[in-house]
Order: sequence, then C-alpha cells, then structure tokens
Amino acid sequence: MSETHEKNATDMANTYRLYDPKQAWLDEAHSLLENAARAAMDAGDLPRKELPAFITEVPGDTKNGDVASNLAMASARVFGMPPRKIAEAVLAHLPKLDGTCWARAEAAGPGFINLFLSDAAFGAVVLAAGCAGDEYGRTNVGRGEKVNVEFVSANPTGPMHLGNARGGALGDCLAAALEWAGYDVTREFLINDAGNQIEKFGKSLAARYLQLYKGEEAVPFPEDGYQGEDIRVLAREFADKEGDKWVGAPFDALKDALVAYALPKNVQKLKDDMAKYRVNYDVWFSETTLHPDAINDVLKKLADAGATYEKDGAIWYRSMRYAEKYGANRNTRKGLDGEVSDEDKDEVLVRANGVPTYFAADIAYHYNKFAVRGFSRAIDVWGADHHGHVARMKGAMDAVGLDGEKLDVVLMQFVRLMQNGEPVRMSKRTGKAIGLAELLDEVPIDSARFLFNLREPGSTIDFDIDQAVRQDSDNPVYYVQYAHARICSILKRMAAEGTVFEGWDKVNPSLLTEPAERELIRKIADFPGEIVSAAKSYDPARITRYSTELATQYHKFYNSCRVKDAAHELCQARMALCLAARTVIKNALTMMKITAPEHMDAREDA
Repeated sequence: MSETHEKNATDMANTYRLYDPKQAWLDEAHSLLENAARAAMDAGDLPRKELPAFITEVPGDTKNGDVASNLAMASARVFGMPPRKIAEAVLAHLPKLDGTCWARAEAAGPGFINLFLSDAAFGAVVLAAGCAGDEYGRTNVGRGEKVNVEFVSANPTGPMHLGNARGGALGDCLAAALEWAGYDVTREFLINDAGNQIEKFGKSLAARYLQLYKGEEAVPFPEDGYQGEDIRVLAREFADKEGDKWVGAPFDALKDALVAYALPKNVQKLKDDMAKYRVNYDVWFSETTLHPDAINDVLKKLADAGATYEKDGAIWYRSMRYAEKYGANRNTRKGLDGEVSDEDKDEVLVRANGVPTYFAADIAYHYNKFAVRGFSRAIDVWGADHHGHVARMKGAMDAVGLDGEKLDVVLMQFVRLMQNGEPVRMSKRTGKAIGLAELLDEVPIDSARFLFNLREPGSTIDFDIDQAVRQDSDNPVYYVQYAHARICSILKRMAAEGTVFEGWDKVNPSLLTEPAERELIRKIADFPGEIVSAAKSYDPARITRYSTELATQYHKFYNSCRVKDAAHELCQARMALCLAARTVIKNALTMMKITAPEHMDAREDA
C-alpha cells in the first residue's frame, strides 16, 4: 500500500469512528427542521412562539420518505394554524440541501414532513462500515459510565443447569452490547461460598464420606441434603486422598475439611464451564469476603436509619417501608386471617442464633458494588422465580442511603429442552438432568450461545437440540454464518479470476441505487442503533434477530444484483457493499462470541 493510499485509508477510518448513520440522519433532520421553523418565524410566515418538542423518526414504510417528522402536527396548537400550512412554511425556509444527507423534503397528508436521503448518504453507510471495520457498530452513548453486570452466579454446591446456560449467553451478550455502546462494563460472578447452602453442602459430603466406611444404613443422610451423584464423587475422592483418618473426627471438623477440599474444586468447575462457554468474568466475587465486617457495617446503617427491629431474638428488616416504592404489594390478603401486615412481610437479617441470612449478605454485596467499588449502575440477571426479591433489594439500597433506581434486575424465564418434538428431562447417557456441561458436549457452542439469546429475557425458550446441531438454514446461527462465508467465497473467487477490490478511497458507493442494494444499506445503517437499543432495553436478543435479518437482506441483494458481471465502477461499488455486509455480520457474531467462518460448504459461492 502506498503512503498516500494508507493515509487516505486512515483518514477515512477516523472519519467514521463511532459513527451511527441512522442517528446522524435523525439528528441532522431535526436540526434542519428546527432551524427552518425559526427562519419562518423570523420571516413572519409563522407566529413567533416557543417551538414545541417534536420528533424525527424512520417510518416503518420508507416509500414515502426515509425520515418523517411530526413538527407541524406537534406545533399546530401553539401556532394556531393547520399543520399542513405549518409544514409548507417550514419547507419554504429549508436551506439548500447540497452537502447534507438529503436529496429533497416534502409535505404529505395533513402535515407530515418527509425527507428523502441522497445517494451520497446511502454511500456513506457503505464507507462507514467498510472503513471502520471491526469498530463499526461502536458508539459512545454510554460515555464511559461504570456498569456492573452480574449473571449466572450459580450455587457452587453442584453443577450448572440449563437456566445457567441461558443466563450465561444473555448476561455476556448484554455486557457486550453495553461495551459497544460506550459503557465501562465489569462482568461479575458472585460465588455463594457462605451461609446455609455451604453448611448443607458440608453435611451432605460428610454423610457420604462416613457412609463409605460405615454403610448407608448406619449413617443417616440429612433430609435437606444434596442428593446428587456429584456429592458421592467428591466424598469418594476425598476418601481416596485422606483414607479413613476422618472417620473418628468430630463431625464439624470433618464437615469443614470436606468443604475446604470440595468447594475449590466446584468453583474451578464453574470457571472451567464458563470459559468453555466463552464467558470470561472480570470479577469472581467471594461472599465470604463480606463476613463479618461488611455485613455488620450494613446492619449498622440499617439500624441507624430505623430500618430494623428485634423480635424473637432475631434482627428484622422493615421490608415494606422501602419495597412498596418499587411495586411490592402492601395489601395482599391472607385468606380468612385477614390482611397481611407489614411485619408479616418483613425479612430476617440475623437469625436468633446470630448467623446472618443470605438477604443480609446480599444487601452488603450490593452496597459494595455501589459505595465501595463505585459502579453507577448494577444490572443483575436473575431467574424469574426471584421476581419477589426485586422490590425488596431495590428498597434495601434506599434504606442504606443509596439509590435503588440504580439497581436494575433482568428477570429471565425458564428453558425447556426439546428433542424429536418432545421435552427432554433426563440424559439417556447418564440418566440425570442435562446441565450446561453435558449440553455443550452435545451441541456446538455457537448454536448454544445464539439460540439461548434468540428471544427477549422475559420469554420462555424451547431449546431444540435437533435444531442446534443442524447444518442448514433451519439453524439460525448456521444461516447467519453461511451469509458471512458466502461473501468470503464470492470475493475469493473473484480475486482468483483477476477482479480485486481497489480500495475504499476509490470506490463510488453512490452508484448503489437498486432497491435490493438500498434495503441492504438501510439494514447496515441500523447496526449501531440496534446495539444501543439492546444496551438500553437490556435485550441482547435484538442482536441475534438483527443478524438474521441482515443475512436475509444480503441473500436478497446477491440474488438480485450481479457483482462479478457488472460494469467496472459498479462492480467495485457492489464489492464494497459485500465487504460492508461481511464486516457487520462478523461484528455482530463477534459481539456474541460466535465464530464467523470464511468457508462452510460448496454451495456458498454458487
């Protein structure tokens, strides 16, 4: 590459860095119309009034305009004029559109204002995606706001289940969308390595260990113990290592020794499973670090605020006083016994035996996120069965002097595993419920991450194993990957035949005027905005849906517009469009940590 060519490429990349074409259109349209309305007031064509808020938007049907505005409709009452006359007055004072995104503007219907993009504006989208490359889609909407995204946080007393598989894909892709939208994101896993579940874990392990030497009839298993085969395996491993020397030890000492041996193994298994799933956390936060100091500090803050009281030897939190603000129902009835009092809904923070509850630790944990580590927003991904905990936790943040509005909870619905059209409850190979690790042995990770993120968090998912392993267009991730591979194959074949892309500084993408070309360009222009919407709505499924729609638009373009056989300048423009589409597909897949293969099968370059 020559020095001049390299400088041109660098300059173009800088021009389109953090560029959102669609938002740029809307912003420029709003500014043009606002200035034109003020010019109409100055000329006396409109009364001099305070211009009301109005919108510019991309309509669902762009046949009558690429951007529409309700300025005239919104200001009819203020100006005391028919909207159509207002629209005509505003349009009469539009400046020349040369050098803007617009080819023309017109009034329609009772007073809508429609603007039509210029050929150059469409061409700029192709240049933006091509020149920005791996960075296309990134914006600075978040302005570096410090955000914590906590997800999965599976109990370390056993293997991860299918809900964790969905939570991993959802949380990781949400964090990626936030990063691409300009937020400073920390991915976090809370290790629940303290409290009742660890006590139960230790008792279960100890019972299984003793049963190895004394027999199952001689050692009763705890009624609330963990029954999984993994407990037997860990106890057996401990026995292989330590022998029978713990058989006569005090039960609590045996229990503690087993927890010290088994818990790090389980935590490492969680880390290994998440890494296999391509989820890499910035922080693995141990709950034990909150005991006792951080929890005691929070308990004091709550007491000082008058948010706690003692009853039956325990310390209680006045839950309803703070949770009602966030939707907790104060007047739920309790059958024939009358209304439930606020006290009936309060939460125990410290049991009568002096042991803090998980809720106390959870308050301290979230206090740590905000007050200690300085996150301005915390996003938790929880299962839908935790919905009743949301208002209580947000209210608790208010109670300790923080802002509960800064804690957002994404409630995730459940997953049903399907195969051959029937629900799958147990593995035929192991006879146990299928968890994350076994699922990833059965289906490609690309499919798992894509399909678990195919619908918004609040929707239940039927995860179809047959669909996940298919290598055809019935598998959505294969369909998207195929579009990427097809573009790679087309360009590689053209290069082998002597037609190469000559560079972004030489291409004229304004030649791309065919309907299929324009629709593909519109879809490419949507990408940065889709990421921002995914980040703001906490719905990363928007990216999977978008990538599928983009692949569909590319296939329509390729079937309608010949690339290789076009005249030289048009051929170069269409190659540029292919490269831009490939970039966006790859960026969307990369965001979701899904591979973007360059070759898949012999059909892709047909």
